[in-house]
Amino acid sequence: MSPYKIGVLYGDGIGPEIVDSTVEIVNAACRRLELNVLEFQNLPIGWEAIDKLGHPVPSSTKEALAELDGWIMGPHDSASYPDKFKEIRNPSGELRHSFDLYANIRPSKSIPGVKGLVENANLVIYRENTEGFYPDRNMYSGVGEWKITPDVAVSTGVFTRKAITRIAKAAFEAAISRRKKVTIVHKANVIRLGTGMFKDICLEVAKDYPDVQVDDYHIDAMTAHLVRNIHQFDVIVTENMFGDILSDLAGELAGSLGLAPSINTNSQQVMAQAAHGSAPDIAGQNKANPVGIILSTVMLLQWLGDKHKDDKLIEIANLIEQSIYTVMGKGIKTVDLNGKETTTSFTKAVMNKIQQQK
Repeated sequence: MSPYKIGVLYGDGIGPEIVDSTVEIVNAACRRLELNVLEFQNLPIGWEAIDKLGHPVPSSTKEALAELDGWIMGPHDSASYPDKFKEIRNPSGELRHSFDLYANIRPSKSIPGVKGLVENANLVIYRENTEGFYPDRNMYSGVGEWKITPDVAVSTGVFTRKAITRIAKAAFEAAISRRKKVTIVHKANVIRLGTGMFKDICLEVAKDYPDVQVDDYHIDAMTAHLVRNIHQFDVIVTENMFGDILSDLAGELAGSLGLAPSINTNSQQVMAQAAHGSAPDIAGQNKANPVGIILSTVMLLQWLGDKHKDDKLIEIANLIEQSIYTVMGKGIKTVDLNGKETTTSFTKAVMNKIQQQK
């Protein structure tokens, strides 16, 4: 079988450092297992693409991505781009929109050696990724908000049966292999038509999964329940903006947003993208924590392994994940987690552990 083709988009700020760390670790795992199943292709995005090709998301990059199985997406610093690029979708939003990456999957899990604000977190949030209240991506063309007068702005929320059904099915399918529980998050008591339809369609989908327990919460109540009882939740499904907020909260509660991984998927491709930003204030200083993007890439490999029923990819993913947890459990951490390691030394520690694993 031909190697899986994986794009590498370094992004902005700390992106080149943490993405390079990730590629090194994945290659180390492949060598340890004597598996030659991945082929990486570097593609420009963000400031690199602006400097080389005059646009943060050039058409050549999107055309190349269309031919790949997945890609590793570094963070972007779109706030610093020239003004002419601030009226268009940022790189992340553009790729999610262009490739219909409708499922943003964000786990929150307690990690050995990291003291979180809560204990025993082990949930995953399925966030609908293409519409909802995010106007930069909820329209086929243009954006879904307007300035009616200098003093009046209108922002839209878009909810469709197609988008809700497919994210609900993805969430329930995930629950089958987990603890068989799905929590629907909405605001149907106020946004009755939009999030009310989200809730109702999720409940319709639930009928096809009789072995899965279902409950639902309003978004405001859900934030409190995560703080108090995060261990009670398994799979959470919600619309775009609510999912963005809840996943950042859950990531920080479990230890640090800087550790939070995620993938964005459609039925054919997958994009690994850590939940955190580009941290331009520490870019180039060898201080960045690469764990978020490494674990996002672990998820990418697991997703491809499940899709293609390829145990080799699962084996690579498991080796990397276990090595990360073992190293961090021994107190080997970067400075943001009160550790002493640089990006480089942490990467080397993980690679050494990979070589030692039996």
